Amino acid sequence: MAANGKSMSIIVTKGSLDWAYPPFILATTAAAMDLDVTLFFTFYGLTLLKKNLDLKVTTLGNAGMEMPMMGGHMVMPNLVGALPGMDAMATAMMKGLIKKKGVASIEDLRDAAKECGVRMIACQMTMDLFEYDAKDLIDGVEYAGAATYIETATQCDINLFI
Repeated sequence: MAANGKSMSIIVTKGSLDWAYPPFILATTAAAMDLDVTLFFTFYGLTLLKKNLDLKVTTLGNAGMEMPMMGGHMVMPNLVGALPGMDAMATAMMKGLIKKKGVASIEDLRDAAKECGVRMIACQMTMDLFEYDAKDLIDGVEYAGAATYIETATQCDINLFI
């Protein structure tokens, strides 16, 4: 238990580049604030635990996506996402912006989470469903099901779904 007795859990369900940042930023920040933190990776969020990441951005279904361009913000309408090459362009733009602004990579944030003692649980059902092998994931991950996560979450002060 953390020195301050506070804890937080996050269910991680998305595995795209833009959706990878919130759980790791929140987890590392909370751990730095002396909270016990558990991340439960399920469905597409499980890809964030892969040793070799090749994360992409998708504009489809993300009506709030705006990218800074030419002194303003370019809105990426959903229709644009249906055009060939748009995901690759959005990914390149996002990676360029991350680098330009000096934002830590997902790999760096994930390593920081491990160093801070963030508990990372890979959903065993998702592992089985998508035929993942533990050797494909980073070291230090627990493998458990929803019941283990729920047991943890019922004891946490903060529970988030990302």
